[in-house]
Amino acid sequence: MHPNALLDLTTDLLRQVLTFAAPADATVSAFFRQHKNLGVRERHALAETTYAVLRERLALAHLAQSGSGALERRLAALAWQGQPQLLRGALGPREHQWLQEVKAIDRAGLPDKLRHNLPDWLAAALQREYGEAFWPLVTALNAPAPLDLRVNALKTKREAARAELTAAGVAVADTPHSPWGLRVEGKPALHKLPLFTRGEVEVQDEGSQLLAALVGAKRGEMVTDFCAGAGGKTLALGAAMRGTGRIYAMDVSGHRLAKLKPRLARSGLQNVYTVQIAHERDERIKRLAGKMDRVLVDAPCSGLGTLRRNPDLKWRQSPKAVEELVAKQAAILASAARLVKPGGRLVYATCSLLRAENQDQAEAFSAAHPEFTLLPAAEALAAAQVAAPEALVQGDHLVLLPYAHGSDGFFAAVWQRNT
Repeated sequence: MHPNALLDLTTDLLRQVLTFAAPADATVSAFFRQHKNLGVRERHALAETTYAVLRERLALAHLAQSGSGALERRLAALAWQGQPQLLRGALGPREHQWLQEVKAIDRAGLPDKLRHNLPDWLAAALQREYGEAFWPLVTALNAPAPLDLRVNALKTKREAARAELTAAGVAVADTPHSPWGLRVEGKPALHKLPLFTRGEVEVQDEGSQLLAALVGAKRGEMVTDFCAGAGGKTLALGAAMRGTGRIYAMDVSGHRLAKLKPRLARSGLQNVYTVQIAHERDERIKRLAGKMDRVLVDAPCSGLGTLRRNPDLKWRQSPKAVEELVAKQAAILASAARLVKPGGRLVYATCSLLRAENQDQAEAFSAAHPEFTLLPAAEALAAAQVAAPEALVQGDHLVLLPYAHGSDGFFAAVWQRNT
């Protein structure tokens, strides 16, 4: 494709994404479906440039003020992630001179707002909650995330999967904590590798893997993944159970649950039952009350711990949206708790960085439900053979942060039902 045409397409894509009418990944996917003639490198340039703009939107918009032409074109030039010669071929002499002058500006001298690239409300909340760790946190959040894989223990071992990936030319290493995790460099075409098509690995951030470890599901148990979504944690739980027992993957979205089906087919699991529910008070939940050995509540949340992968979330979330989520989380957790039998385990988790969705929710639940005892997360992780579990906790809770652990941001609390 001619460089001018590629830059024009990037400009069009940015124009659509920056309306924030839909999640960025959905908009990018729809755009690619409309332009099926794009090659792998061209798709990479468009997608990665778009995400780079979303990560540094405020700073780039400030720097783009001095240019001319469409704002989205200037943003694309400033954040370009494709081959440099393509951008040079698309820019005129004046544009090229402008770009060189702007790129020479030392961003360290910009105001804080243009350095952290966060909306005011979120910057204030994170500064208040994280103090001196604020800048390391936002620096990590504004960097692209690595690609983590979970090895399907039902089909292979981590050593064998690592060796096969290495033989295929993929740079890979063990994740530091998860006993099933591999961290891959770059973005190889995993879906084309036999290891993936055989269901021996799944894409899953190490933080999500550690949530599954925290549940501690065992052979023959009854387990519920209460907000299963596309089922990544469901598959991890099923592998830990060696395909025995029964797992209920529940979600209000049939569309999300449908995405589990092809993954389930690859995994080799036969013990997963998908259940679409209308809400947290659904009659199908009541019928399973008091029967579950383990219940995972990966609650709907702001998703701010995933900003490395979903940078548009910081522009699409709001204090009001978070307030509504907090109320929903409390209702979901209370409903899911009814499923747990005496002696059973309940895990509440989010991929949020905000105390209101995390520690405050856990403390409120403990206060309202004396029949549950909070368990130390480090002990639960150690029992699951997680490496260095003490490095993953704050008090009794699991707390993962991108700058400290290399994973997405996660929080989790674990309880055992006494009566």
